Amino acid sequence: MTGDVWQQIFTFDDYGELLALVHNSLIAGAVLGLVGGVIGTFVMMRDLAFAVHGVAELSFAGASAALLLGVNVAAGSLAGSIVAALIIGALGVRAKDRNSVIGILMPFGLGLGVLFLALYKGRAANKFGLLTGQIVAVDTVQMSWLVGTSVVVLVALAVIWRPLVFASLDPDVAAARGVPVGILSPVFMVLLGLTVAVSIQVVGALLVLALLVTPAAAAMRITASPLRVTLLSVAFAVTSVVGGILLALGSSVPISPYVTTISFTLYLACRAVGGVRAR
Repeated sequence: MTGDVWQQIFTFDDYGELLALVHNSLIAGAVLGLVGGVIGTFVMMRDLAFAVHGVAELSFAGASAALLLGVNVAAGSLAGSIVAALIIGALGVRAKDRNSVIGILMPFGLGLGVLFLALYKGRAANKFGLLTGQIVAVDTVQMSWLVGTSVVVLVALAVIWRPLVFASLDPDVAAARGVPVGILSPVFMVLLGLTVAVSIQVVGALLVLALLVTPAAAAMRITASPLRVTLLSVAFAVTSVVGGILLALGSSVPISPYVTTISFTLYLACRAVGGVRAR
């Protein structure tokens, strides 16, 4: 019995032939690791880990609605994420208010998503993939959405990088120095919404935190420099996603457990290193 379970988790039969089928997924994983690692740094700086989950739930609802209606799932996911980002950015000025809004949005978005999936009569794999991710479902159209959206997010972050770092580390001083803190917040939330939407296509709605939060949290355990945190976060995120795809290939287990396990292992290692250095 144990041997059968182990074989389901790690099976490398016909690995070479299967590897050719996930070419797009490997590229998508690397792109997601890049954009997720970069924006994850600001997620941790701005204490928005809870917001990532809230945006993911409405993104899931949008993707589920698109699946039910037979339209582009990526577009539905993007629409749901943008709506969630705008609501959180507009109503959640203070951390207490923001968390309350997210706590209200999360069950609402998840409930809508479950309703739409219950009404959907298509393949069960499509339903399951929205929640836990898929490694062979990244076609050319989805790749175009993913790469295009990721480029928009990265370019926008490059443009606002310095004021966003300043506003994230010390918003009061930044505002006193003339940094448009009030504008940067909703702009960043929209960029976060776009990132969450494209991430769901590969890692699923339930485990998107492993891509947008854990790598940056791990990096912050071993360095305080925003630049080094970003570089390490990108490296950890790419390793988690691409490594998860390679491990999941050929097994009957979804990609998500592999991605989260690698990401969590990196976090534990960084926490241990940080603890040793602190002593």
